[in-house]
Amino acid sequence: MYRDNTLVPSEAMRLLALGFLKEGHLDYATLAEKTRQFTLRIVGPSLDLIGTPLEVLKIEGLVESNPAFAAQESLVLTSRGSGEFERLIASSLRAPLNDMSKLVLSIKMRFLHLAAPKTRLEQYLLLVDIYDRQLERLQALKVQEKDQSAEDFEAWLDIEITQTQELLRRYEELSLDAEAQAQLNS
Repeated sequence: MYRDNTLVPSEAMRLLALGFLKEGHLDYATLAEKTRQFTLRIVGPSLDLIGTPLEVLKIEGLVESNPAFAAQESLVLTSRGSGEFERLIASSLRAPLNDMSKLVLSIKMRFLHLAAPKTRLEQYLLLVDIYDRQLERLQALKVQEKDQSAEDFEAWLDIEITQTQELLRRYEELSLDAEAQAQLNS
């Protein structure tokens, strides 16, 4: 992890693979293909995201072969792998969101339902904070550039502000739901 508790690219890929396995056993080839397809759809082809081979997850004791599926090697998450999943999904996010942060966010959103209720709440509150600060920056830019910018820039800025407001509102709703769920479980 980086010093600010955000994931490096290899940890993002690790979280993605562990998340798929947390949902159920998969054979090596299927896991590799699902991981590749997910990242391809979010950020496109990227040499930065060619992570450590999935075989390393076995060596580190995060996954193991499922003996019930001896005909085709099937991987399952170990308890250590579940702990690593929880550690990675609870990591921070960088603001403002860049392509790597968006990948990490998409992986977290894909698997956040598998995390502990407290972790879900913390992640939604983190997103509320990120988008609240992003909205403040965009609104300050709009004030700064008022009557000095081209129409195209103003139109783009209005779109960015509207999208950020919508995301902020949605994450606020999700945080309220997660807070209620966390209270039920405590």
